[in-house]
Amino acid sequence: MKGIFTCFKRGILLGCFINTFLCWAQNITITSGKIDARAVGLKESPNKIIGASIFQIPNYFVWGASVVKGDDGKYHMLFSLWESGAEGGSFVKDWVLQSKIGYAVSDYPDKGFKFQKIVLKGTRYHGDNMSWDAQMVHNPHINKFNGKYYLYYIGSKDPAEQLRGSSGENLDKRARVQQSLCIGVLEFDSFEDLLLGNFMRPKQPLLTPRTRVKADNVINASPFGIKVKPDNIIVVNPSVVYNPKIQKYMLFFKGNVYEPHWKGVHGVAIGDTPKGPFIPLDNFVFDVKMPDGSLASTEDPYVWYSNKIQKFMAIVKDFTGRLTGHKKTLALLSSTGGIVWDLTEKPLFMERKLHLMDGSILEVDRLERPQLLLNEEGFPKYLYAACAVENVNPKNDGSSFNVQIPLEVVME
Repeated sequence: MKGIFTCFKRGILLGCFINTFLCWAQNITITSGKIDARAVGLKESPNKIIGASIFQIPNYFVWGASVVKGDDGKYHMLFSLWESGAEGGSFVKDWVLQSKIGYAVSDYPDKGFKFQKIVLKGTRYHGDNMSWDAQMVHNPHINKFNGKYYLYYIGSKDPAEQLRGSSGENLDKRARVQQSLCIGVLEFDSFEDLLLGNFMRPKQPLLTPRTRVKADNVINASPFGIKVKPDNIIVVNPSVVYNPKIQKYMLFFKGNVYEPHWKGVHGVAIGDTPKGPFIPLDNFVFDVKMPDGSLASTEDPYVWYSNKIQKFMAIVKDFTGRLTGHKKTLALLSSTGGIVWDLTEKPLFMERKLHLMDGSILEVDRLERPQLLLNEEGFPKYLYAACAVENVNPKNDGSSFNVQIPLEVVME
C-alpha cells in the first residue's frame, strides 16, 4: 500500500512538473533591449541608422543572418548579401538573381561584427551553370551538431526558357529561378576551413519539392489531380532542430500554394543525421487555427527546443496581424512534438520597433528572417533580424541591414 501511495505521489508530482512546463511555455514574455545604434540622415547612411549593432556594407544589400558561438569564443555570422546599384535592378528582383552568403565575426554577440569575405556564391561564378545552386545562394541558417558546423541555405538555377505551349512559357528569368529554389547544406569542422573553402559543396539539394501544383505559369507542373503537399513548387527558409524525444533531426521549410491566390505554407522533414536524408511529412505546420476556425498563415520560422521547459518554440512572421494583433510583427508559438503548434499566452514576440541607446524608438518597415542565439536552457538571448527602415522592395541603394538585439526572457 505504501508503494502504491508513493507511486501516486510521484504521479502527482510528475503531473505538476508537466503542467508547470506547459504553463512556462505559454506564459513566456520576451522583451527587446536597447541596441547600440542611432538614427542619422541619408548623407551618413542609406539605412538612416548606424551603430555597432547595425551590420551593413557599403554598396551591398545585407539581409538575413545566422550566428553561432565558435570554439574560439567568438561569434560567427553567416548572412545574405548582394550588390546594390545595378542598373534596372532592385531589392525584390536581385535577391533572387544575385544573392550570395558572406561571413562576419565579432567578439560580442550583439555588436561589432566585421565583414571578412563572401564564402559562398552561385556555381556560375566558377563556370558551372548547371548545378542546382548555380544562380544564387540565400537564407543561411547555421547550427552546430556533434562537434561539426552545418550551414543550411537555399539555392537555385535558371532552368532556361520553357518550351512554347508549356505551363511555364510566359515566365521570365526571375520567376524561373524563384520557382527552382531548393535547400542544401554544407558541413565543415571549423570557420578556418569555411574561409579556406575546405568543405564539400553538395552536388544535390538536401530537399526538393514533391509537388508543383498551380493553375498556370509554373515550371514542370504536376499532373492534374495531384494533391498539393507543403513542399509545393519551392522549399525555402530552412530551420533545423534536434528532437530529443524521437532522437531525430527536424528540418522546417516553407512552400507555396495557390487556393487560388498565393499563400506561404510550411512543412517539416525528418532525418537521422544533420545531413539527412530528410523525409518530408504531409503535415502543414505553423498554420494556427483562429477562433473563427480559419487558419492564419505565417513566414520565416526559427524553431528551437528548450530543455528547460521541454517544449519546441518558434518565432514566425505574422503577415496579417491575426496572431498578434499587429501587422508584420514577430509571433511566438509553442509545440509539444514540433508538428502541432499553438499561440503562447502572449504571442507578440516583437513589434517593428528598434529601441536605441538614447531612449528613442525607431519604427521600421521590415523586421524579419529572425534567427536566435540561445542560452544553455534554450531561452533566447539575442535576435538577429533582417531590417529596412523604409519599403526596400523597389530600391537599388543598398538600404537594408541586419540588426542584433539583446533579449530578456520573463516566465510568469
